[in-house]
Amino acid sequence: MSWTSASIPDLTGRLAVVTGANGGLGLETAKALAAHGARVVMAVRNRIKAEDAVAGLRAANPSADLVLVDLDLGSLASVRSAAEEILAGADRIDILVNNAGVMATAEGRTADGFEQQLGINHLGHWALTAQLMPALLAAPAARVVSVTSTAHLMGRPLDPDNPHLHGCYDPWRAYGQSKLANYHFAIGLQRAFDLAGVRTQSVLAHPGLTNTDLQATAVTSGGGGPVGRFFERLTPRVGMSPARGALPQLRAATDPAAHGGEFYAPRFVNNGPPVRRSFLRPGADTAIAVLWRVSERETGIPMLIR
Repeated sequence: MSWTSASIPDLTGRLAVVTGANGGLGLETAKALAAHGARVVMAVRNRIKAEDAVAGLRAANPSADLVLVDLDLGSLASVRSAAEEILAGADRIDILVNNAGVMATAEGRTADGFEQQLGINHLGHWALTAQLMPALLAAPAARVVSVTSTAHLMGRPLDPDNPHLHGCYDPWRAYGQSKLANYHFAIGLQRAFDLAGVRTQSVLAHPGLTNTDLQATAVTSGGGGPVGRFFERLTPRVGMSPARGALPQLRAATDPAAHGGEFYAPRFVNNGPPVRRSFLRPGADTAIAVLWRVSERETGIPMLIR
């Protein structure tokens, strides 16, 4: 039998944090977690869109326990403020879903001067996870879910001397690099948890080809090019709905049978029910070590697990 949102266990008393929860996969993830009893912190950049989303969720589920927190992953100051607000209202976090992201954008820089896709997709989530770590470690067995993409297969590990691709930027190269960073982050984080002897777990997921606004945004940003236009036309025809696309990350976050260091994705690569998948590209020790070093150097925030 396929795993569906009905397979999610009772989450009463659990606290979940979902980034990018105002639309697409993040909204569906927040909706499913709240429907099963979790208190859900929706960390969002677009407050107006998020308030509309919350109104819709509460109309369908009046008992939904939802909290909005402003979060711009392209600003370390915003990440710090969001983390402080979350920690002020919670002594433990049971689930952190690092879902938010951008794809194939035109070259740009975050508020801190990072290449935009690496900055938002990885470095912002690195900073958020590190600052929420005390509350994650305080939970009996918290899970950190990192959301990657099949695009990680075309990504290259970070060049420590040029992680922001100065002088050699390509939108799809940058996207692949950021998604490989998510992939290596999840693997490296589980290794760090194992080394520290804690029960907190790091689980990886990817949604496959899902019909959200990610493809259209890649085109309108000016960075997607012919590949972006191809996927913008293809996705409405063969892509999964956001509710189905969110299932791998929901399974990674909630399935009692899931374990740290595992990878959940659609059965048929980019479509199908969520299943545990083998790592086609195992984590490279050197690449993970470089990712840790660059991430700490760029953000100024160490990943302390103690």
